[in-house]
Amino acid sequence: MEIIKLSPDDEAGCIEAVAVQSAAVKQDCPEMLVGTPRGFADMLRYGWDMDPEQAFLARDDDGTAVGLLVVSLPTYDNTNHVWFDLSVHPDHRDGTVAAALIEYVEQLGRDNGRTMIGYGGFDLPEAIALAEKHGYEQKAIEVNRRQDLTGLDWSVVQSVYDEAVAASTAYELVTLTGALPDDMLDGMIAVTASINDAPKDDLDIEDDVYSTERLRAYEEAQAKSDHTIHRVVAREKATGALAGHTVIAVERERPHIGHQHDTAVSREHRGHRLGALLKSAMLLELRDAEPALSQVDTWNAESNDHMIGINEQLNYKIVARILAYQKAV
Repeated sequence: MEIIKLSPDDEAGCIEAVAVQSAAVKQDCPEMLVGTPRGFADMLRYGWDMDPEQAFLARDDDGTAVGLLVVSLPTYDNTNHVWFDLSVHPDHRDGTVAAALIEYVEQLGRDNGRTMIGYGGFDLPEAIALAEKHGYEQKAIEVNRRQDLTGLDWSVVQSVYDEAVAASTAYELVTLTGALPDDMLDGMIAVTASINDAPKDDLDIEDDVYSTERLRAYEEAQAKSDHTIHRVVAREKATGALAGHTVIAVERERPHIGHQHDTAVSREHRGHRLGALLKSAMLLELRDAEPALSQVDTWNAESNDHMIGINEQLNYKIVARILAYQKAV
């Protein structure tokens, strides 16, 4: 078996990588969203915030793509960590491919001075057994939910919005598309960092670290990946302080697909239903701004009861449960 590093300019390799992912997901969780070869290449060029992932494709002796590693070596924070996603084609799941790829990524971590390695696997017996076999310990559960806008009861959305408006009269909303104005950038650092208050469960991770440079890098990466960023920001009327935000990115290659990138409310502004206000206001905005949009995917820790409660009010349904594992290397 040969394991090669993929370049974002390797069009054929990116097609093969997505084919392996698609075959694996079709077997394990058919409803889960898979990217496109173009989106895969953009991930290798730009990542989430100009800190791109790496990808390694495993081929058997006949040259057939049988497995895929997507690896993140964080540079903004948690710089002792490696995170990876593992996909093995269903026709090659005798354990050999998975073992070779896990050994490869663990050595990659050592070579880069990383001491903690983690990944996510489906909540399925085969995946759980694989993690246990290789010494990984379950630390958290992440849940992928999807909102079907075609079946959304807009009267419910309006009701959630109206109730939240009544509870948050000290705040106003600012709706934005694309990059933040310069005068909002500093205030948005603390708002974005509020995501660190979301449950981490037993994961051994440090808080995310944000700066104006990182926020701009996120905007740059999304724009270069041909994603449109939509934001709704809550601002305190009396002080002008930014209190919370929600962000959805819509793919231009597949404009029916949206991704919930963040919803966060600063600690000192909680208790005014701002989370419900932001998310319901976003939906009302997107109804006009993105008429082709039909689904939005989001991820939450299974223990994040507050945000899950809002999502369930707004018709999000579970697509997948992912068990998060870690191991010291």
